[in-house]
Amino acid sequence: MLSTVLIVLVAAIHVCILILEMFLWDTRIGRKAFNLTADFSRATKTLAGNQGLYNGFLAAGLLYGIWAGESGLEFKIFFLVCVIIAGIYGAITASKKIFYVQALPALLALITLFFH
Repeated sequence: MLSTVLIVLVAAIHVCILILEMFLWDTRIGRKAFNLTADFSRATKTLAGNQGLYNGFLAAGLLYGIWAGESGLEFKIFFLVCVIIAGIYGAITASKKIFYVQALPALLALITLFFH
């Protein structure tokens, strides 16, 4: 049960990131969330939309894993590992905050899967 709750949380985080990157990037809300200037957000809007779409795929994979029940275990593991890797890479290349927002919740969810 705990692993399912944590996986839903990770998926929800990625749906929120999808919304921020695809639809709100070049708005006051998006600029505040990512600490961007108006010029930068305008210039990178298309790139951010692409990133947002990938975050949506991560959420979809995790939610499919939950929907599939026990047969979805491999999906859960695969997509959680993808989130962890992306979170670590983001923390190294962009902001340490990404580790705590993305990688850490996914890591906790992955650990709970193995104690299920």
